[in-house]
Amino acid sequence: MKKTVALGMSGGVDSSLSAALLKEQGFDVIGLFMKNWEEKDETGACQSQKDYEDVLRCADVLNIPVYSINFVEEYRDRVFNSFLKDLKKGLTPNPDILCNREIKFDLFLEKAKTLGAEFLATGHYCRLGPKKELLKGKDPNKDQSYFLHAVHKKAFENVIFPVGDLIKSDVRKLALKYELPTATKKDSTGICFIGKRNFKDFVSNYLGYAQGPFQTLDGKTVGTHDGAAFYTIGQRKGLGLGGEGDAWYVVQKDIHRNIVFVERGEDHPSLFSSTLLATNLHWLVDTPPSSCSAKVRYRQSDQSCHLSWIDSQTAKVTFDIPQRAITPGQSIVFYDQDVCLGGGIIS
Repeated sequence: MKKTVALGMSGGVDSSLSAALLKEQGFDVIGLFMKNWEEKDETGACQSQKDYEDVLRCADVLNIPVYSINFVEEYRDRVFNSFLKDLKKGLTPNPDILCNREIKFDLFLEKAKTLGAEFLATGHYCRLGPKKELLKGKDPNKDQSYFLHAVHKKAFENVIFPVGDLIKSDVRKLALKYELPTATKKDSTGICFIGKRNFKDFVSNYLGYAQGPFQTLDGKTVGTHDGAAFYTIGQRKGLGLGGEGDAWYVVQKDIHRNIVFVERGEDHPSLFSSTLLATNLHWLVDTPPSSCSAKVRYRQSDQSCHLSWIDSQTAKVTFDIPQRAITPGQSIVFYDQDVCLGGGIIS
């Protein structure tokens, strides 16, 4: 008897090919399209509707059923509101990580079970080991384990990642072989609910920010910013600061005084640190490490580090080599070779 798998279909090539591969492997495939956001972008278009149409086109080619699931209210409550709260604190949050934990591998997984599915599949570039440990995807340029480190370990017991053993170029080739309409569709980038809109303009609709000074670390005012929460550590573009010399970079923020500190040069010493404080630590392994490697941003190469525990969810992390632009609000994710050990929030 065939086993049923519910596949999260986003309208992209990765999830579309996942459907074809699962069907070829003998599964009964149910396509699930998740709608998390309703607003139209600045062009008046609703991206989710476009994506849903692509899902339907692929489902028609593969002859599989598709259900559209509305999680707009849950997404606002469990992801978007948290995103706004962190921005207001001056942090640089990553809503994709929260979406994976709260929506895709929680509410979405439960919905799949109600439809009679024994497994949930997604188009993430990840793999699972023999003990259901989370592993990096085979393609180092597309590996998405960084974004899944906060998912509860138990969720992976009934999850399949069909493209985790493939590199992106092979995914495209196979999608063409299966004559999938999304074979040449560009990958989506950026935060899903912002789309092609300007980040500053979008966020201003929800949070009010006041202008304040750009200052150097020695207190010299060199310009005016639109609100400290709009800027992130290491940012160069969009500052509106010129003059002779190297480019300006954001090196610190004081959200309470609404000051953004800047210095010239991408290798300015104030951009580098050997330590950070990690909070809200979540582990996918039984025994957290004292030494391992870590990433402080997506696509960064693994960096050797050591952990000193403060309490069960907080640790000081010390790197062998100083790290550039460590950013509060972003995630630090820990690894042992290909195994994703877990992670936390940089505070």
